[in-house]
Amino acid sequence: MIMIFKIILLLILVINAIAVAFVKDNLVAVVVYMTSSSIMSIIWILLESPDLAITEAAVGAGITSVLFFITLKKIQQIDTTLTSINQDTKEEENHEK
Repeated sequence: MIMIFKIILLLILVINAIAVAFVKDNLVAVVVYMTSSSIMSIIWILLESPDLAITEAAVGAGITSVLFFITLKKIQQIDTTLTSINQDTKEEENHEK
């Protein structure tokens, strides 16, 4: 059972690595990176290496992602993404009416 779980985690990790390369939106790329870092920390736990798991979770999923979010906010990438999402939602609501 644990072996199947490890294989599933590794497959998700490979899919995330491919997804980051092909995603066009920077905000989505940061979120995918953050999830791959979280999955990697789970893999480190399964490999009985808790020190690396804590470091990966803190640095990879935590600090690095926060720095990416701050950078995207500074270059106004997040505002334009959220605005386009809100506009798409409003257009869908108008089409439903």
